[in-house]
Amino acid sequence: MKPLEDILRNAASAQKTIVLSEGTDPRVVQAALDARKQDVAKIILVLDNGPDTKRPAALDETIDGLEVHDPSNSPLTQELADLYYSMRKHKGISPEQALEQTKLAHVYAALLVKAGHADGCIGGAVLSSAEVIKTAIQVIGVAEGTKLVSSFFLFLFCEDHHTRKGACIFSDAGLVVDPSAEELCEIAIASARSFQDLTNEQARIAMLSFSTRGSAQHHAVSKVQKATDLARAAAPDLLIDGELQFDAAFVPEVAQSKAADSPIAGNANVFIFPNLDAGNIGYKIAQRIGGATAIGPILQGLSHPANDLSRGCSSEDILHMIAVTTAQSLHKDKTTTSVEQPV
Repeated sequence: MKPLEDILRNAASAQKTIVLSEGTDPRVVQAALDARKQDVAKIILVLDNGPDTKRPAALDETIDGLEVHDPSNSPLTQELADLYYSMRKHKGISPEQALEQTKLAHVYAALLVKAGHADGCIGGAVLSSAEVIKTAIQVIGVAEGTKLVSSFFLFLFCEDHHTRKGACIFSDAGLVVDPSAEELCEIAIASARSFQDLTNEQARIAMLSFSTRGSAQHHAVSKVQKATDLARAAAPDLLIDGELQFDAAFVPEVAQSKAADSPIAGNANVFIFPNLDAGNIGYKIAQRIGGATAIGPILQGLSHPANDLSRGCSSEDILHMIAVTTAQSLHKDKTTTSVEQPV
């Protein structure tokens, strides 16, 4: 899978530090060990501070580039608690409450990123997506100039039966339920930038619908048409077409028939779905029936990378997410400030 190999190789050259907030889960531990074995990233494993928490035996050996933090006694906990208090005191939180919150593994992990001790964090193998994403927005913050945090799946089509090989993005297939035209515009532009950052290839964006170029009349179609116009105006440097049915976006022969003047000509690699119903169903069909490798959901729009895992993930899935999170951190403007969201 060349696109993934490229991402792993680029990650290894960067040597970023990624925090894994569920450091007692066997899959997470294995991914951390694999990440160090393959030199993908430096790793901080955060242990859950529950009463039955036990340090995994695999971590008893000292491993270069792998740190284990216990928030209940880490020398960084008070520093991070003070930071958390400064960020959340306007919500009525006390210093004592800030300290207790900081001892939660996923909050501690996000604060490590916010404080500059790490470049990105990952959670969700055990914790719910809602909690992982809420904490990322509250603690790490939304990137300056960004109004919306959204998500995408990176798809790798590398099997013999795939007629087109390579990488593409499906967005938003994991977070924004029913985006407005303005939100679709922002999702499209963010996804194009994400694709280019991860693959170093030109993005070709398809704004998907059940209609191609006015073949159907409906308010849902009008939303995608408006989003396309907004995205073109906001990012004239990008190749964007819509509204398009999936076949007109993916098959050159169909594109020639349905949208002969399309600038993406049936070769889209960034697919923007009109709502979460379509995106979520579409990605699972591509993964389960199409046999494509799906990495995600990957968050975009945060000031620093923080990503969510499926609770059914494997250690290999987590390793891939470590590489993607590292790649995201490579393209972040270190001078960009973040905006705390009122969650």
